[in-house]
Amino acid sequence: MNRMEIEIKLNRDRAWLIERLGAMSEAELSAPRTFSEHDPDSRWSFADHFVHTTLIERNWNAMFRRHVSGEDGLEPRLRGDGSPQSMDEIMASIHEWTEEWKAEHSGKPFIELVRIGQEVRADTIALLAELSDEQLESKIPGAPWADGTVGGIMAANADHGRMHYAWAEEDPVSSAD
Repeated sequence: MNRMEIEIKLNRDRAWLIERLGAMSEAELSAPRTFSEHDPDSRWSFADHFVHTTLIERNWNAMFRRHVSGEDGLEPRLRGDGSPQSMDEIMASIHEWTEEWKAEHSGKPFIELVRIGQEVRADTIALLAELSDEQLESKIPGAPWADGTVGGIMAANADHGRMHYAWAEEDPVSSAD
């Protein structure tokens, strides 16, 4: 994707998501919708899914910066003894990390979650402007998202929001009652 396509996708999909969530009442936004992947007693709401995408986007921006500066974009995930973690161990730590972020932002008004997301999205757009076409097309070794390129992963932030919205819309929590 070129930089214009990336910016259009990021802006269009964020507007789509905010329009849908912004039309909901606070009760709808905060109602439990999905099961946590870390804490069996925790449930995620539309608002939790929304703020989760902000955390991931912030993390990806740091990954892009490491990559274009010549460092490893993906930081190695190692056990205490220096051996590589298994995918199950990696996912467990990611789920714990995202659950902590969710808990930190739980109960905040939606407009505050939008503001937090705006800070990160502004950083994403600024980073998009700073990167050369060559940097946007460069692949981050080991990156499993999109096509593995900086630009492709950056654009995947839009898909990430839609994916979480769809999960929350399915509402497996109510169907489990």
